[in-house]
Amino acid sequence: MANYTAADVKALRDQTGAGMMDVKKALEEANGDKEKALEIIRLSGLKSLAKREDRVASAGLIVGKVIDDKVGIIVEVNSETDFVAKNEKFIAFANTILDAAVETGAADLATLLEAPVEDKKVSDLVDNMGAVIGEKIEIRNVVRVEGDHVALYLHQTSADLPAQVGVLVAGNEKLASLGRDVAMHIAAFSPDFVDSDNVPADVVEKERETLTKLTLSEGKPEHIVPKIVEGRLAAFFQENCLIEQDFAKDLSKKVKEALAEADASVKSFARVQVGA
Repeated sequence: MANYTAADVKALRDQTGAGMMDVKKALEEANGDKEKALEIIRLSGLKSLAKREDRVASAGLIVGKVIDDKVGIIVEVNSETDFVAKNEKFIAFANTILDAAVETGAADLATLLEAPVEDKKVSDLVDNMGAVIGEKIEIRNVVRVEGDHVALYLHQTSADLPAQVGVLVAGNEKLASLGRDVAMHIAAFSPDFVDSDNVPADVVEKERETLTKLTLSEGKPEHIVPKIVEGRLAAFFQENCLIEQDFAKDLSKKVKEALAEADASVKSFARVQVGA
């Protein structure tokens, strides 16, 4: 006869996020002792960590925070399935990682993984979470953006999932009036650069070479090819540079026009998407 109840199974699942069969097996092995069952689940998970190294953690969530209106941090925490990604324990774990990034000022993954959390490191918490939940868990991204004003936008691609896209945008103080709108635009339109001046020279040159070959292959007269290429290069900038794009909130104007009306400017931005 089972020495545990359905309520015990539910409570341990809620606490750990582990699968039902794993919880039942642990309770049976522990003769109904919930603390012992919890330890069994954790140790069993740690033993299987190496077996999960080749599995892909492509689900997960984005968490973010802005400190004193001037510093923004986003962390991407990954799991193997959406089921785990929306688990309250996993969400709380992700926010613990975010807090560690905020408190230590970590701006890169290596620094964040070494960041202390009580008597452990973030990397230890990742291993323990993977052991308890039974999936490969990893932190894929941490980004830090600074400016006179920083806006944050977290986007849910599905109502039953936590945020899957996170955007930070930094600029002058006047950006406060439309920073969130600009961040939402970046989430939707995925620009790569703030403006044409921020596009690396090698990227511009490679695009120019590609467009030249394309234009010549179309049989255009060689003497007008440079002019056609420059026109197409302008279209490339319009597609990939934030301020040249049509503003998502008002498609009748460019982002740069909306910024100019508010006397605002954008210094930098970061866009992170789960699994991208």
